[in-house]
Amino acid sequence: MERMPMESSLATPADAEIILKLYDMRREELLRKARAWVIGEFWPTTADEYFNTAMNPADPHNAYVRQVIGYWEMAAALVLHGTVSPELFVDCNNEGFFLLAKFESILEGIRERSPMFLARTSDLVKRFPSAAARYEIVKKQVEGMRARLKAAAASQYAYPAKTQ
Repeated sequence: MERMPMESSLATPADAEIILKLYDMRREELLRKARAWVIGEFWPTTADEYFNTAMNPADPHNAYVRQVIGYWEMAAALVLHGTVSPELFVDCNNEGFFLLAKFESILEGIRERSPMFLARTSDLVKRFPSAAARYEIVKKQVEGMRARLKAAAASQYAYPAKTQ
């Protein structure tokens, strides 16, 4: 039986099992808390701000940053080493791309001190068109979130309008 050309890129049941295991790991209580904090609350604007948390064992969120970045880099490595279908991985995961987009403005400064920071996720974006396309979409979402956070912070310090 002749295979259709696109079948060579179809995911296998083993790929699906890995994706489901990755999903299940994300549901673990501590990783869920770490992800919520890193994604929602940790918005460093400089590499130094990043390192003040990520490289400071006295900071209570240090482990959160290391756990979340390590998790997504491990997941990206599975794709890069051929363990899981790139297309299936990209279809089922946004968060690693979100992190790359979130830290993009300070990535160069972070990599001066930590050259492998999000390197595997960056490699996914470079090697797979589906990953590059997903990254561009997520980057726009991150820009929108950053703008909303900035506007919320600015309005927090604004004086209320006088009423007569």
